[in-house]
Amino acid sequence: MKTITRRTFVKNSLKATSAIAIGASLVANVKAAQASAPSLVFSQIPLPYSFGALEPSIDTMTMEIHYGKHHSAYIKNVNDAIVAESISFTSETDFFTNASKLSAKARNNGGGAWNHNFFWQVMKPGGINLPGKVSEALTQGFGSFDSFKEQFTAAATGRFGSGWAWLVNDHGKLKIGSTPNQDNPMMDSSDLKGTPLLALDVWEHAYYLKYQNKRADYVANWWSIVNWDEVAKRLA
Repeated sequence: MKTITRRTFVKNSLKATSAIAIGASLVANVKAAQASAPSLVFSQIPLPYSFGALEPSIDTMTMEIHYGKHHSAYIKNVNDAIVAESISFTSETDFFTNASKLSAKARNNGGGAWNHNFFWQVMKPGGINLPGKVSEALTQGFGSFDSFKEQFTAAATGRFGSGWAWLVNDHGKLKIGSTPNQDNPMMDSSDLKGTPLLALDVWEHAYYLKYQNKRADYVANWWSIVNWDEVAKRLA
């Protein structure tokens, strides 16, 4: 049996104590990092198509600027606000259902981040086919597809200043409306409430390079790139 001297015992004890202290410090640092990490982070989805894929309805340069500059800025700004303001909501749903409690920076940029992620997905090149379930739902809700299209167009062209036009499902009832700025129907502060099924961005930066002040032309041409398959999935 190996004899342990007092000196060896003390040396080994110091090593063990040091290891415990280092381990405790690492655990504390991890816990501190976890505590300071934001509970919610907004992310920009990859664009589902190339910048030029929606031509001629939406031009390539507009898409490059819209996605690469405007949308990315909303993502950065809302995440900055979440950290700076110690916002503790853990999901986008909680974030929006408490929008009235948020700062203007957090609410506006959070809306801009989510709205654009949604917008990119409800468009696609040559998206003309209208699934039967969508056609039936729109006919039931608005009398006919043409009536729906007329009402949605009116919401988009009639929105004063910047904002969005929406088709939403409000507890089984389809509704059309618009919101100002970057508000959306999931916000508790929005007059229009419901689950978004379709949206159209009518901020000038969405169309001004190609259409200048002719918003009605932009809206009319947009119908040819609506992704009705995506609408059908959200309607299910």
